[in-house]
Amino acid sequence: MNPWRGLGRLPRAVWILSFVTFINRAGMMALPFLVLYLTQNLGYAATTAGLVITVYGLGALIFAPISGRLSDRFGPFRLMKYSLLLSGVILLCFPFAAKLEAILPLTLLWAISSEAFRPASLSAITGIVPAEQRKAAYALNRLAINLGMSIGPAAGGFLIIISYPMLFWVDGATSLLAGAVLAFALVKDKKLTATIAQLETAVSSAPAEAPRKILADNRLLFFLLAIVPVVIVFFQHESTLPLFLVSDLRLPESTYGLLFSVNTILIVLAEVPLNLAMAHWSHRHTLALGAFLFGLGFGVNIFAAGLLSAALSVVIWTFGEMVFLPGAAAYMAEIAPAERRGQYMGLYQMTFSFGFTLSGWIGTTLFQHAGSAVLWAMMFLAGCVSAAALWRIDRKLIA
Repeated sequence: MNPWRGLGRLPRAVWILSFVTFINRAGMMALPFLVLYLTQNLGYAATTAGLVITVYGLGALIFAPISGRLSDRFGPFRLMKYSLLLSGVILLCFPFAAKLEAILPLTLLWAISSEAFRPASLSAITGIVPAEQRKAAYALNRLAINLGMSIGPAAGGFLIIISYPMLFWVDGATSLLAGAVLAFALVKDKKLTATIAQLETAVSSAPAEAPRKILADNRLLFFLLAIVPVVIVFFQHESTLPLFLVSDLRLPESTYGLLFSVNTILIVLAEVPLNLAMAHWSHRHTLALGAFLFGLGFGVNIFAAGLLSAALSVVIWTFGEMVFLPGAAAYMAEIAPAERRGQYMGLYQMTFSFGFTLSGWIGTTLFQHAGSAVLWAMMFLAGCVSAAALWRIDRKLIA
C-alpha cells in the first residue's frame, strides 16, 4: 500500500496553505533558540530566560481563544495572512531590544501575532476538506511543518556561529514572505477565493455561541485537562533541552539544531505511514501511547551521557509526537461543531500555550535548583499522568 495515497486528491486550498506553512516553518529558528540567545548572547540567567518563555506562553494563552473567535467571525485565511505579516515585522525588530523592559513586551506581541496562525490553520483545514479526507489533510500540513522545521533549526544552529541576531532577521523575513505568498494567492487564485467564500459564508451564517456553552462540553474539558501534563513535557525541547545539552552534556550549541533535524526528518519519513497503520485505533489507545512515549523519551535523559544517548531520547519522544499530535487534532475535529471550529481549536491552542507557559517556568526552575535528573524524572511522571487520563477518553465521557 502506498503510504502517500490520498494526498493528491486534496483540495487546492490545502496545498496552498501547506506551502505557506512550509515557507514559514523553514525560517522558524528564533523561538527554539530563544533560551540560548538570552543566556549565551545577552547574559541573562536561566530563570530570566524562563520568564521570557513564560511571557511568550502567556501571550499565546490569552489570545488563543480570541483568535479562535476571530477566525470564526472574519475567516481563518484572512487571520493567517495578518498573523504572518505582523509577526515578521516584530521579529525583525527583536534584536534591537537588549533590556528586559523591552524584551518582555516585544515577546508578548510576538506571541500574540504568531500564535494566531495555529488555530486559524486548524480551523481552515477542518472546514475545507470533507471528513474522509481530514486525516490526509492533517498529514500534509504536518509534513509541511516538519519539512520546514528540518531546515529552520538546523540552519539556526549554524547562524548563531555568525550572529545571534541573524536568527530573528531570517525568521522575520520568511514570515513576511509566507504572508506575501498567502496574500497573493488570496487575490490571484480564483479557486482558492471560491473555496474561502464558501467557508466564510458557512461560518457567518452559523449562530454565535456563548463561551460558557462551549465549556459545558464534558469531552472537551476532560481532554484539555488531560493533555496539560504531556504538553508541559513536550515543550521542554524548547526550554531545558538546549540548556541540558550545552550545560550538562557539554555539547556545542549547534548540536541542538542537528538533533532538531533528527526529530523533523524522522517525522517526514515515518509519520504518514505510521498514522495510516494506526487509522483504526481508538482515540484512547492513540493518545495514551503518544503521551507515554513523550514521558519516556524525555525521562531517559536521566541516563544520557553524550550525543548518541541524547539522540536516542529524541527518537523516542519523536515517535510520541508522531502518534499524539495527529491523534489530538483528529479528536478535536471530531468533537467540534461545524459552526464553532475556530473556538474549539482556539481552546485547544490555548491549552498548548498554557502548557508552554508552565513548561518554561517549571523546567528551568527544576533544572537550576534541583538538577537535570529530577527534571527528567518529573517529566516521565507527567507523561504517565496524561497517558492514564487519556486511556479513559472513549469509555467514560459523553458530550
